[in-house]
Amino acid sequence: FAGTAAGVFLSTNNGASWPATSLTNASVEALAVSGANLFAGTLNGGVFLSANNGTSWAAVNTGLTNTNIRSLAFSGANLFAGTLNGGVFLSTNNGISWTAVNTGLANTFVYALAVLPAGGGTGGTNLFAGTRGGVFLSTNNGTSWSAVNIGLTSTTIPALAVTPASGGSSTNLFAGTSIGGVFLSTDNGASWTAVNGGLPTANYVYAFAVSPISGGSGTNLFAGTSGGVFVSSNNGTSWTAVSTGLTQANVLCLAVSGTSLFAGTVGGGVWRRPLSEMITSVERLSTEVPTHFSLSQNYANPFNPTTTIEFRVSSFEFVSLKVFDVLGREINTLVNEVRPAGVYRVRWDASSLPSGVYVYCLRAGNFVSAKKMVLMK
Repeated sequence: FAGTAAGVFLSTNNGASWPATSLTNASVEALAVSGANLFAGTLNGGVFLSANNGTSWAAVNTGLTNTNIRSLAFSGANLFAGTLNGGVFLSTNNGISWTAVNTGLANTFVYALAVLPAGGGTGGTNLFAGTRGGVFLSTNNGTSWSAVNIGLTSTTIPALAVTPASGGSSTNLFAGTSIGGVFLSTDNGASWTAVNGGLPTANYVYAFAVSPISGGSGTNLFAGTSGGVFVSSNNGTSWTAVSTGLTQANVLCLAVSGTSLFAGTVGGGVWRRPLSEMITSVERLSTEVPTHFSLSQNYANPFNPTTTIEFRVSSFEFVSLKVFDVLGREINTLVNEVRPAGVYRVRWDASSLPSGVYVYCLRAGNFVSAKKMVLMK
């Protein structure tokens, strides 16, 4: 589903075609799903509900004193709606009725909502609201709110995202800002740290999407910004631009579906790119310290459609491994982060690319090496 300025559209063929649903007279800012129920939050029209994949819609606005809906989020059976200058509303009956839950919410321009488990085995949840005045936390379903902004240098928060922390024992909360990049909190918002390596902080961060790293070793976090799409596989320590082919840089929303990432843009519609082109699993084969830096010839070569690249790092360095076409245009970034000394192996999937000669280039400290490889389909 895609929410647009002209209603909701549905694709059942991975974005190849988008027939309109029956909601065509509303500007849709948010979508949320619970079971068979699809909710659409609109500007000036409140919330709409469809139980049949958009064939029909019903307005569900009783109690909503502000119908400018910017965000929607579920916490169990509770549906929360964030509004522009009306705060947060709660429905416990699928939108049949709504109640304002704003005590302590000092800024009522609510752009984003996120839900985290409370931890400690209590079964409770922490509800976060990203607003024009920073991040606010409620531990009681919105009955009361408190500001949690220590460390945030930008307090306009258009986007929030949740990922599991290493080992699954805790949770990472990310905040995307209007002029400050991305911030990370590992303590339920009590403190925040900027995590912007490689991400221009002047970019407006509109949206996040999360995809697991193959093998269960973590998550890939995508950020939709005013300067395109970026991805981080290390909780924001480093970011890589993955906007190749995207001609509209303002990315308002992101969604992972199957093996693809979808990007909704300003005036440019919806775009799709295979995850395999943007995220790469880097396997460390050995912790033994090599005597020198090196880049090996890929194998198989020629290949179709995957190949493996090995390289050696002899000291703790920032490592970049990129793929280019013969015209020098960047095709893929396979590695773009600090790596300790060791031997590494990367698998590259070129299934979406045409046959031809490609060049892969390793940069680590002062070491630079490039080699050719041939994709033959």
